[in-house]
Amino acid sequence: MRIGSLRRGRAQESAPGVTGTVRLDRRTKNLTKRLRPGDIAVIDHTDIDRVSADSLVGCRVAAVVNASPSISGRYPNLGPEILSKAGIPLVDGVGKEVLAAVKEGTPVRLDGGTLMLEDGTVIASGTEQTPESIAEAMAEAKAGLSVQLEAFATNTMEYMKRERALLLDGVGVPDVVTQIEGRHVLVVVRGYDYKEDLQALRSYIRDYRPVLIGVDGGADALIEAGYQPDMIIGDMDSVSDDVLRCGAEVVVHAYADGRAPGLARVQDLGVEAITFPASATSEDIAMLLADEKGATLIVAVGTHATLVEFLDKGRGGMASTFLTRLRLGGKLVDAKGVSRLYRSRISTTTLVVLVLAAFLAIGSTLAVSAAGRVYLDLLLDQWNSFVFWLENLFT
Repeated sequence: MRIGSLRRGRAQESAPGVTGTVRLDRRTKNLTKRLRPGDIAVIDHTDIDRVSADSLVGCRVAAVVNASPSISGRYPNLGPEILSKAGIPLVDGVGKEVLAAVKEGTPVRLDGGTLMLEDGTVIASGTEQTPESIAEAMAEAKAGLSVQLEAFATNTMEYMKRERALLLDGVGVPDVVTQIEGRHVLVVVRGYDYKEDLQALRSYIRDYRPVLIGVDGGADALIEAGYQPDMIIGDMDSVSDDVLRCGAEVVVHAYADGRAPGLARVQDLGVEAITFPASATSEDIAMLLADEKGATLIVAVGTHATLVEFLDKGRGGMASTFLTRLRLGGKLVDAKGVSRLYRSRISTTTLVVLVLAAFLAIGSTLAVSAAGRVYLDLLLDQWNSFVFWLENLFT
């Protein structure tokens, strides 16, 4: 009996595939808040975007099982390639039934494209993605970009008709307490390379003291980087309770018809808030508000700037981002551009050298002048008196 038990234990240890604990959620950004290293993430995410993939890699998951296609062919999304380069197995198209077939916290094993329980019971099966299959799917997706551009043009015209008053005249922008006019504004989104950009902008933030606006989870990013946000804007689905209570002015992004699902959460926390109804994305209304209130420069951290990044947001968000950037023009600068062009006016090392040089110059002047020698003699007498007083104090 003991020998049989020992053999079974060794067989389980040597079982092929990846083992781990299941964590599942239909929304990847919610799931990443609960993931721990070694977990197997079960998601339902068509076209895994770069931000989601970076978050999964940062959580150090053992594998990712997707109920939907990770590359649908709609556009060349970057997420699957990021997971592949990080050495994280990715299984696609296992079906939405997997979210009900397994409970969170269940130990499972992923072998190839098959997800199973520890006893070998199959839960779901799909297609295991490889670097070769991802590259092939990406090539096909790039060939279909023309269709997405046509859809983008149509969507842009529709959005322009809906939000013409907001884009052209600023109609609907709420009054805020935060003083923005005549100042720089830093808009932070928890998006592409936001940590690196905030680190690169430390000198700029220290010298110019811009208004700090966190868009949803971007407010948490500011706190993590050691800054106090002046304003929090968004639908409040990814900002923490503690940050909402930090004292920043809160602007809740509402639907165009005035409904604001995130407002109830803010009010339950005892935090005062105003609403900003618009069909644009939260990062776009943050920029539009800053522009309408007189910001002289808007620096964007973690926002979307390229065609692929627009597509990563989904077709609904592409038009508002494109038109918002068109409206702001040269007033909007990407964080990477600021960090490359801007250098601190004076570094700490330079300041220390200047102070030492000043003391050296003063000392040299006192040493060579007659008046300086008199002052030095007086200082020497005072020092001798101080030493004599100390000697008497301890004798």
